[in-house]
Amino acid sequence: MKSTFAIRTYTLVAIIVTTLPMQAEEGGTGHYVPGGAATLIDLPPTKAGWVIEPIYLHYEGDAFVFRPIPVGGLLAGGLDATSDAFILGGVYTFEEEVLGAHYSVAAYAPYVWMQVDASITTPLGTLHRSDSEDGFGDMTLVPVMMAWKKDYWQFNAMLPIYAPTGDYETGRLANTGLNYWTFDPTLGVSYNNSKNGFNCAIFTGITLNTENNDTNYQSGSVWHLDASVQQLLPVGKGFLGVGANAFVYDQVTGDGGSGAKLGGFEARTLGVGPTLTYILPSEQTNLVVEARWLPELTTKNRTQGDFFWLKFVCQF
Repeated sequence: MKSTFAIRTYTLVAIIVTTLPMQAEEGGTGHYVPGGAATLIDLPPTKAGWVIEPIYLHYEGDAFVFRPIPVGGLLAGGLDATSDAFILGGVYTFEEEVLGAHYSVAAYAPYVWMQVDASITTPLGTLHRSDSEDGFGDMTLVPVMMAWKKDYWQFNAMLPIYAPTGDYETGRLANTGLNYWTFDPTLGVSYNNSKNGFNCAIFTGITLNTENNDTNYQSGSVWHLDASVQQLLPVGKGFLGVGANAFVYDQVTGDGGSGAKLGGFEARTLGVGPTLTYILPSEQTNLVVEARWLPELTTKNRTQGDFFWLKFVCQF
């Protein structure tokens, strides 16, 4: 059981966040997605070789009519958003250690389907619009992913970088890209007791965004924290993990630039939900599948909805 947690895949979910019109910042979204990195299978690897991770994410959320959100240079009220994303990620861990840590690099590429409905404020009054879009989203590159192990503990440091590779058009409600770069230094610590099957993990980071040159909008920085607890039980040839994951999202600096028509527009939200994992270890390959439901309990300056995750991990 201990070897199965060399599995990682910092699902840098953020790669998908580019697809979801729901957090604070411009477009009501940013390059961080709650639940993207929360449990032990999201840890950086400690075994040399490859990790392949297909991910599916579904989100549905809406905002109150009187709560406008800046989207693509527009002010959208009563926003209703649905997004589906398929992400393919790859991680490679080197044999040689760096500063005593297992060192990995990673990349994630999303394909996104979006549907956004909202009331738009125009010089002629309020108009209802509905936009849909699909295509490749913003890629996540992780040039630094480090893991230090000591007994049941693992300490982690990562630098996800989100590149504006997705499609973006000013004046459109649904965009598969955000049109700016994000740097998200992240730290984490986890505990996995291979004797009794109890494990827990916590990840925290802060996003640093560049300006969207098409809208002159500078999204503020966001502090985020994700955590989980799980109990592993032997089932068949593998292990079934039952537990919960939670997140806290707090925009610590306001939005800026001439395009920030609503001022600082700082947002906060938190959520908690169940997670179910199955791990099938072997001498050559480790396989993991995990399902997560993460409803948002309270929000400010953003839509409120539910995240549904389905992750597959193959380490070889």
